[in-house]
Amino acid sequence: MSPTAPRPPALGLPGAPPVQVLFIVLPDTLLLDLAGPAEAFRLANQQLARRGLPAGFEMRFAGPETTVISSVGLGLSALSPLPAQLASPTWVVLLGRPGDALQVVRHQDAWLATRDWLGRVLAPALANPGSEHRLLTVCVGALLAADAGLLAERQVTTHHELLADLALMAPGARVLPNRVFVCDGPVWSSAGITAGIDLALHLIAERQGEGLASAVAQVMVVFHRRGSEDPERSPLLTGRRHLHPAVHAVQNAVVDAPGEDWTLERMAALAHVTPRHLSRLFQQHAGLSPREHVEQVRLALAVEASAAGLAGKQAAALGGFSSERQWRRARQRSRVPALSKQAGN
Repeated sequence: MSPTAPRPPALGLPGAPPVQVLFIVLPDTLLLDLAGPAEAFRLANQQLARRGLPAGFEMRFAGPETTVISSVGLGLSALSPLPAQLASPTWVVLLGRPGDALQVVRHQDAWLATRDWLGRVLAPALANPGSEHRLLTVCVGALLAADAGLLAERQVTTHHELLADLALMAPGARVLPNRVFVCDGPVWSSAGITAGIDLALHLIAERQGEGLASAVAQVMVVFHRRGSEDPERSPLLTGRRHLHPAVHAVQNAVVDAPGEDWTLERMAALAHVTPRHLSRLFQQHAGLSPREHVEQVRLALAVEASAAGLAGKQAAALGGFSSERQWRRARQRSRVPALSKQAGN
């Protein structure tokens, strides 16, 4: 699979079981590599709960030792043992560690035990055709995956200081420099530190839609979403790279309830400004009018639903349109031509 090949969003349909996100925690784990992605998944669940939807992610923390000391000296305890098998769809996350200690930790019992577990349990699960399991790596986590033989023939990346080490440990892999993250089949690798947050946001968008991922990014004050090649993939991200609270409040409300009657007066009341001032704020900070924003959100959500396999009437309704005819008219006057191409007839 191409490292940038798009996948249709799952949209978090009601009744779908949550993805098991299994963080593998070893001694000296970089705390930000763990806390950043974990907070993104927690906030995604929080946003889903506010919309009356079940949790999309269930986080677990495991390792070969029940208690470890993190990279900053903070103790992490009550870690679960490495599971004997992966029953439900699981995303296994391998985290970073200080790079200057790599040659030492590679010979530590915790590293060796995890490497053995990856080969026995995760490797067969990833090799199974149609498997929903995934391997996610942050920073040095890619080198642990390489040591376990999981990166052969894959396109991968890691922290820029470790690219040469990764190439030596995974001679059959194609190591890509200057990338925030790379996805190749069930293997997703990131450069590390804050890039782990970018990877988590991308996965949240893929699983639950760009609208929810944008809401999480806004809470985390990560407005400049970075992708594998830093594209602006969705109109739902357009106009979100700002810090104005009133504009964000309106944008979040529209994404949460796209089918509501979003008149300019109603949006202005939500932002606690006059309609004229709200129009000025949107043009200044988002580069479009409030009404244009509403239509772009509805179009993007309908396109996501259509790409996920929903019928035209269902996709239109999910996007907030009263009918397929209204959706078609919106596509015809859209300022984003790509939407019409994605949406079909």
